[in-house]
Amino acid sequence: MSIDPAGRVVRSTARPHSETRRHTPIRTFLHTDDGVTIDSVYDPPSFVYDSSRPPSRDLVFVVAHGFTGDVDRPHVRRVVEALTRYGAAVTFSFRGHGASGGRSTVGDREVLDLAAAVAWAREFGHARVVTVGFSMGGSVVLRHAALYGPETGAHADTVVSVSAPARWYYRGTAPMRRLHWLVTRPAGRLVGRYGFRTRIHHREWDPVPLSPVEAVPRIAPTPLLIVHGDRDGYFPLDHPRMLAAAAGDHADLWIEPMGHAEHAVGDELLGRIGDWAVTAGG
Repeated sequence: MSIDPAGRVVRSTARPHSETRRHTPIRTFLHTDDGVTIDSVYDPPSFVYDSSRPPSRDLVFVVAHGFTGDVDRPHVRRVVEALTRYGAAVTFSFRGHGASGGRSTVGDREVLDLAAAVAWAREFGHARVVTVGFSMGGSVVLRHAALYGPETGAHADTVVSVSAPARWYYRGTAPMRRLHWLVTRPAGRLVGRYGFRTRIHHREWDPVPLSPVEAVPRIAPTPLLIVHGDRDGYFPLDHPRMLAAAAGDHADLWIEPMGHAEHAVGDELLGRIGDWAVTAGG
């Protein structure tokens, strides 16, 4: 299952409003180019923040969660809470996750979900959109940035990829072998549906989508930050190093003392990511 990155993004079912867009959260369902409904939340910048680090009112983060996550998971909400000290945030559940429709394609057509969320974030009038992805979401933000340019209206101005793979079909660690069983076997997909609230598509990719390491060179000159844990149990350090090498001087690489994705990212690191996003490209 591959996508046509035409950049046509259907608008949301709820529109921002001058009195609410900066003060109260808004929740709605977006519609992707291929007709999937995506559960999405807009959170305005926090009004409780450290005065030495005021939020940037022109900045909005679009957060792309990892596989089996969703917009209401505590670890996703914790990320949002940290980032709204620096700007507004849009979170959403990828297809097949939570209350969103469709079935997960584990990083392929999820690019359409992110494009719909980015287009909705732009409707609030923020000058800059920062996409922040974790694990599967980290691979999606890289491919999205490579496929969607400014002419689409669904492009990112800055990209942060955390704990992302560099290449597809990696089975070099026990967690990734378990994940492949979950995705490729009927019994695994049942476990995904009832154990993890994740509905997984049974079809294999055809054609195979652009890999993250192939996407990275196409992102320039958009600012890019690659973050990875030195204790990541899913993807060892050759993955971020491959991504950074493919980016050349275009990306910043942070190797951090942590494990994998949202569960491992501490508040201090989220604060540094927020600081980086405020200054990058600014």
